[in-house]
Amino acid sequence: MTITQLNTFLEIVKQESFSAAANSLGYAQSTVTMQIKQLEDELGCPLFERLGKTITLTSAGERLVSYAERILQLEREIHLEVSDEENTSGVLKLGVSETLCISRLPKVLMEYKKSFPQMEIRIQFINHEDIAAKLASGELDLVYTLNPLIEDESLIVIFKKKETLGFYVSPDFSMVKSRISEANLDGVPLLLTGHDCNFRHMLVADLLECGVAPQIEVETSSKEVLKQFAKNGHGITFIPDMAAEKEVSEGALKRLTWKGKEFRIYSQLIVHKDKHLNKAISGLIQLIKTDGVNE
Repeated sequence: MTITQLNTFLEIVKQESFSAAANSLGYAQSTVTMQIKQLEDELGCPLFERLGKTITLTSAGERLVSYAERILQLEREIHLEVSDEENTSGVLKLGVSETLCISRLPKVLMEYKKSFPQMEIRIQFINHEDIAAKLASGELDLVYTLNPLIEDESLIVIFKKKETLGFYVSPDFSMVKSRISEANLDGVPLLLTGHDCNFRHMLVADLLECGVAPQIEVETSSKEVLKQFAKNGHGITFIPDMAAEKEVSEGALKRLTWKGKEFRIYSQLIVHKDKHLNKAISGLIQLIKTDGVNE
């Protein structure tokens, strides 16, 4: 069996389709089919049940997944570790929160490429509930997230910095000069992040605890969309302060003075507890930590 075959196998598992995997990998579908047939012939068992256009893993295929993930992870580590010390090359897979990716990461990556010009950084937006599984499987090497403090025995928080959330409105919004708390949000249109976002959960839980039924006007994972609706006077948005810095400096948004519950969030660098921090990963970690301390 080959690394290419195992990579193709995992892509089919991810895409749940031979044709989608072929498109993702840039192969002809016949190539993907041939690679899986060769793998099945070598192992002496089918890896997928093919029921019309639907495919599912056989029990043998399910067992192969974890082995394939570990082999590909080791292959990437070999490229990172067994290389010219002065010309480290390979792929570093980084999971990151959208807000950090836009607000903090560009400057860090520019500096990183100066020291590691041959490294490829693959960025994936990450949800809180996916962090542990993706670090454990090797799908991600490192996570840079903006969330409540992550507590998981399988993970190590290498660095954390306290961040802040704020309520933002158009400068013409009626409540712009008010000091507000939970009671003031009763009946007020809210522009919130999606169901998989902890910021939303924190606010909604707080409002319900205070007897306020949230009136959600818009919900979307895009902070840019939320800011646009807020600028146009459609309601109050609740987002990380770092995401609104540009709009505040331009006078397009105003931050309301909040006197309610404190919402604690942190920017955090996280790795799996068993992760070997090679030169390439350690270099990125140090740059992110330095950037966070110097802000």
